[in-house]
Order: sequence, then C-alpha cells, then structure tokens
Amino acid sequence: MVASLRLPSLTSLLFPATTRYPAALRRTLCLRNRPASGFATAPSGTASPETKSEVGRLPRSDQAVTPRSQDFSAWYLDVIASAELADYGPVRGTMVIRPYGYAIWEAIQDYLNVKFKETGHSNMYFPQFIPYSFIEKEASHVEGFSPELALVTVGGGNELEEKLVVRPTSETIVNHMFTQWIHSYRDLPLMINQWANVTRWEMRTKPFIRTLEFLWQEGHTAHATPEEAEKEAKQMIEIYTRFAFEETAIPVIAGRKSKMETFAGADTTYTIEAMMGDRKALQAGTSHNLGQNFSRAFGTQFQDENGERQHVWQTSWAVSTRFVGGIIMTHGDDTGLMLPPKIAPIQVVIVPIWKKDTEKAEVLSAASSVKEVLQTAGVRVKLDDTTERTAGWKFNFWEMKGVPIRIEIGPRDVSNNSVVVSRRDIPGKAGKVFGISMEPSTLEAYVKEKLDEIQSSLLEKAISFRDSNIVDVNSYEELKAAISSGKWARGPWSASDSDEQRVKEETGATIRCFPFEQTLGSKTCLMTGNPAEEVAIFAKSY
Repeated sequence: MVASLRLPSLTSLLFPATTRYPAALRRTLCLRNRPASGFATAPSGTASPETKSEVGRLPRSDQAVTPRSQDFSAWYLDVIASAELADYGPVRGTMVIRPYGYAIWEAIQDYLNVKFKETGHSNMYFPQFIPYSFIEKEASHVEGFSPELALVTVGGGNELEEKLVVRPTSETIVNHMFTQWIHSYRDLPLMINQWANVTRWEMRTKPFIRTLEFLWQEGHTAHATPEEAEKEAKQMIEIYTRFAFEETAIPVIAGRKSKMETFAGADTTYTIEAMMGDRKALQAGTSHNLGQNFSRAFGTQFQDENGERQHVWQTSWAVSTRFVGGIIMTHGDDTGLMLPPKIAPIQVVIVPIWKKDTEKAEVLSAASSVKEVLQTAGVRVKLDDTTERTAGWKFNFWEMKGVPIRIEIGPRDVSNNSVVVSRRDIPGKAGKVFGISMEPSTLEAYVKEKLDEIQSSLLEKAISFRDSNIVDVNSYEELKAAISSGKWARGPWSASDSDEQRVKEETGATIRCFPFEQTLGSKTCLMTGNPAEEVAIFAKSY
C-alpha cells in the first residue's frame, strides 16, 4: 500500500515516560504481554488513539526471558527489551534504538567506514525526500518498490504540486545528481557512500529485522566500463563477508541471487546469507551491479577518450541495522544476548564485591586500578560500582547484555592481588577462573587472550550449527523434506522462474543464493533432471 503522510507536530512524537525497574528484577525487562502497537507480527500503520495509549506501556519486569527453544520469536523480543537494545516507537512498526543497541550499530559503522575509505569511497548525504517522478523513471524499480512507498502530499498546510517519496533507497536521486556531476571519463569512477535512514511501509514488522524506518549505509558508484562495475560489486560483497566473519562471528554464505530475487533495477545482485538460531535465513547485506539501467533512465552519460557519449555503468550496495538483529539471533542463548568481543560496546565489566563498609574502599580502589589498566590497553571496560543492586543482580544483568568477560573483585582477591574472570560464552563454573594476577602486564595479556578465544569460539560454534543444518538434495522430494524439517536445502538448479515460484508457494522457501563456492563435476537439476551448472541454497527466511 502507498501511505500518504502529513508532517506531525513535534509534541505528537514525544514518547511517554517509563518507570524504573523494581528491585526484584532478575533478568530486567522482557517483552512478554507486549502491546499491539509493538513489533510482533502486526500490520504497520500510523498510530491511532488506541495505539498511542499503549505505546509507553512496559511489560512485566519480574520474569525471566522466554527460553529460545520454547518460542524463538518471543525470546528474541524479550532479549531486545531486557538487554536495552530498543523500544517501541510511537508509530506502529517503528522502533527507538536505545544507546546500547546504537553502540553496536556504531561499531558496525566504525569498521565499514575504514574499509570504504580504504577502497576509495567518500561519505556524503542526499535528501530524504525524492520527487515521485524520479521513482517512475526506472520501470522495474517503481514496480518493485511501489507497495512499500511512503508519500508526502501536504507540506506547510498546502497540497504539494508533486508528491514526494520518503527515501526507500537512493538510486534515483543519486542518478539525478550524478548526471550533473559526470561529464567526462576523467570524472570516473565516482564512488560515494551515505549513512542514512530509509522508510519502507512494511506490512509485518520485527525489530531490527524489518521496520518502517531503519538505518543503513548505501554505497553508489559509477564506472566507465562494465568490467569495472562488476569488480566493484564483487569487491563490496567481499568486504561485507569479511566483516561478518571477522567482526560479528557470523559465517555467512556469499553468492548471487536468482533472477526472481534480484534487486528491482539491477542486472545482478550479490548477497550474504546468514543462518539464524531458528535456522531461518537472514539476508545480511547486498551488492548490486546495476548495469546501465538507471543511467539510461536518467541520461547519466560521459564523454569517453574517443569523444563518444556513453552511459555509465553503476553499482549500489548496503547493510543496515538488520545486522544487529542477526547478531542477536546467531549468538544469543536462554540467558540473553551474547556479543562477539570485536563488536561488543563493553568487552569487560568489573563487579566489585564487599559485605562490610570497611572493605568497600580497598575493593573499589583495586577495581578502579584494574579498569585503568585495561582501558589503557585499549579494552572497552565498565566498572559497575553502583550500590543499589546486589552482586548477583549485576551478574545476571551484564550476562543479559552479552558482555564477553566479567571480572569479580572481593576483599580476598584484593589480599591476594588477584581477580576472578568469567566468560559469557561458557556458562557457570566451567567458564570461571580464579586467581588471575592483577599485575598489569599479566592481566592485560590474559584478558586479551580470552577475548580472542571468545571471538573464535563463537564463530566456530556458528559454523558448526550452520553446516549441520544444510542438507544436500538431488530431488524436489528431498528438498521439500529438508525444508519441512526446518533446514536449508542445497542442490543443483537450472529450472525456470515458474519452477522457483512453485517451490516458494509449496514450501515457503526461496533461493537464498547460488553460492560463490560451488562443487565440481557434472550436475543434474533437482527439479527438471536437465543439466545444471550450479547448486542453489533454498531456505525459509526473514
């Protein structure tokens, strides 16, 4: 559906105040008994008076998180609230990203910004409002995005002469500007990126995974030759792949989308597909070779070295706050969030413990010294020296927030000049080590070693889970059996678009990608029995 927006007053967007957590809290907030205006699979739309009355209503806070194995969706929503990652926005289907959740997004930005600049891209910004006529210029683009567009028809109390689209993506406005900036082959390649918000009027929403508005980066490039554009599109999906493996410990599968799943307006779409804890696929990032589709629609041309006018060849590529959801659903457990150290806003939390007032000063002094040692070493560390909560409550709270390492310091530890170190990825006593020296060089080396071990362990665990849930199939019956058991199916494919649509209708699964890594030897299409050059991966997805 196409929504027509009237710009609201600022006061209508204010979020109702919320209450502080009660002392009896064990696992902090969960989203059980969530309001109808929240992210559970409710149709999206503007807030009604009834919805507004529920926006600020928080669920009961004295309950543990729903077990992952019992109800994955409820668990996911519980973790988001309990770990203080996001909350409901006043408009149905939107979310407020809280500081801890935004810090994860900032970590994503920090890594990718460096990689973008290393590969010759510059950051800039384009307007959020796009003339509707721009969207109409590229036929497949408008067809693909029309159901998700939000339109502004009134501004300043007057009907607009031309309705404006609230940015769903920026290929059209980018081409409008590229046409003004590109004149000669000397102006190429032109390679830019922007960090921005995007609006897509989704019918069914889920926090971080699919919301009316989300944050992302979108890169756009223009080149003189198709070979340069193809090289760029593949380079960017490789950057996303390395980021997923090395920073977020998510073992994505990189590959090419089928024709049916290709981005509207692109010649080819490359993707990274991640397996979530419920074995559904998450499209975590895409890179599109746009060919000359947009440059022909907008007349984006350059004069080549022979004096001939040519249309530029283009790419676009993006990852979004969806990656935050992917991190939650890949690594989290029944206790809550579990963050890979490289992406964690807090890598180490220090919890000082004392019973007597006479012990407080020396324990806090030792804890402060440990914090300074680790902070100086470049570790992101927090000292929880609050006095309102017990040590047990703090343990639970920081475990819920997924902090990789907890350091405990009590009076006996101070006397022994040592600390207790607990790993988030190894529950209970098995993950706790006593008697680690406070001596700066020893402590620094130990903590850094354990952070590296946790990062590697999370990746290895995710790889094992992924590989054990992919089934190789050679017939449609085998494919259906694999999908019905909740797994991914991998098999030879050379069938038609109508066959692909049949699979989607009959199983709920789609072709996630044709992986870059392909098996050698002759293959026979699982659907038609005809020769096939590639295997495809099928899965249900978010």
